[in-house]
Amino acid sequence: GINAEYGKQWYQRRVRGPEDLSAEEKAMLEETFKKDDNHLIIPMSTFTKEGVSEVQNTACDALLAHRIEQKMSGNKVDNIVNRLHVAQPKDGTRAPHIPEAVLAKRAGIKPVEVRKLEREMELELGDDYILDLKKHYDLPNPDDKYDDIPEIWEGHNIADFVDPDILKKLEDLEKEEAMLEEAGVYASDEEDLTEEQMEIREKAGLIRKEKAVIRHKHRLNKHRNRTPVSDRVIMKKQGIKRARSLSRVDPDTAMEIDAKMQTKKSKPGRDISGLRDAKQVKEVKRLKKRSQIKMNQFGRAGEADRHISAKLPKHLFSGKRGAGKTERR
Repeated sequence: GINAEYGKQWYQRRVRGPEDLSAEEKAMLEETFKKDDNHLIIPMSTFTKEGVSEVQNTACDALLAHRIEQKMSGNKVDNIVNRLHVAQPKDGTRAPHIPEAVLAKRAGIKPVEVRKLEREMELELGDDYILDLKKHYDLPNPDDKYDDIPEIWEGHNIADFVDPDILKKLEDLEKEEAMLEEAGVYASDEEDLTEEQMEIREKAGLIRKEKAVIRHKHRLNKHRNRTPVSDRVIMKKQGIKRARSLSRVDPDTAMEIDAKMQTKKSKPGRDISGLRDAKQVKEVKRLKKRSQIKMNQFGRAGEADRHISAKLPKHLFSGKRGAGKTERR
């Protein structure tokens, strides 16, 4: 078909292409488009898919060029062109940049030797390789690379407290101590004590040792639970004899002893202490139960419990379907 607007022409190639045409057919085709130089012939075939993408690209490029040409011919283009700036090189040429190493290699100059990697050195040396990171230190004085790094303890450098002459001073101190011992400065005064004073000193040491043992035993037994006192000890303190011995005393004394034992065993509990009789005990229990009714109704933990619990918590019951109808969810 012919697109008269853009001046382009393409036709469908079904059986033969332009190269398969005869001389007469080629002459007729050239005569058809000779009048207008703006025409372009692009063969295509939808059957073999040959030339379809080329026709699409050519048509899109032509349409884009036409739209740009229309916009550039309008009045609004001046406002847009003023904002655009196309940078150009100062000398007008943009030669390719070739690195110096490449130029030196082309010229035959020996390149700079590349530093060998630590991994390469490790593979080369094998077991003899030792990692040395200090050799890469960048210091003003290269001799300082292998200096000992200061060891800091509690904010102080330990090297500041190291005395290089410590061994010499120790030797002088030992000589001085030997001279003092020979002079009798450290001689003990025990030789001046009498036999009586020596005996007193030994006894004092034994006493101190015994006190220490007693004190230690007291500490061990201090926090232990006390063993319960048996009834035999209590009866002995109160002058009461055992039941086997009651048959040996007269009946009056036996009754008196039995009364004492009953009095001790029938000690009232704390819940009924201070009450006169059983009637009063019953009334107290009734009042106690009655005072708990109001508290038990609300399930409170005590008198100071002010918590108000929700009967139906919103987050547990809202939007939940029950066992009834499903019309509301």
